[in-house]
Amino acid sequence: MGVVPTHKKKEVGEQEIEEEEYHMVRNEMIFYLREAPGCQIHGVAEWCENSQGDIVKEVDTYFLHPRTGQRCETPWTCLVGLSYDEYHEELWETLCMRISNHENIEEDMCYEKEVCV
Repeated sequence: MGVVPTHKKKEVGEQEIEEEEYHMVRNEMIFYLREAPGCQIHGVAEWCENSQGDIVKEVDTYFLHPRTGQRCETPWTCLVGLSYDEYHEELWETLCMRISNHENIEEDMCYEKEVCV
């Protein structure tokens, strides 16, 4: 998440106004099951922040499909197209349920690299 802040100065009439630029920040992280660490779903958070590190635009969170890497709006859509036996089906569903019920999910997706659920 290394972002280099920049400032621009803009003259308006006789006044000089400091205009701050915002920077896109992205954090990719992994949710995994405690009892089956190989069962993983990657989460992504993207947002804009100012030079003080304040979030200035709503955080966009989503998940990446385990096989295709395509954007999924919920962890449940990450299961579409996966083939697995009954045992693994239960693991994937448990993972999705725990992600869906996870408190502070947006904050964790912004600042964590791994979350065991």
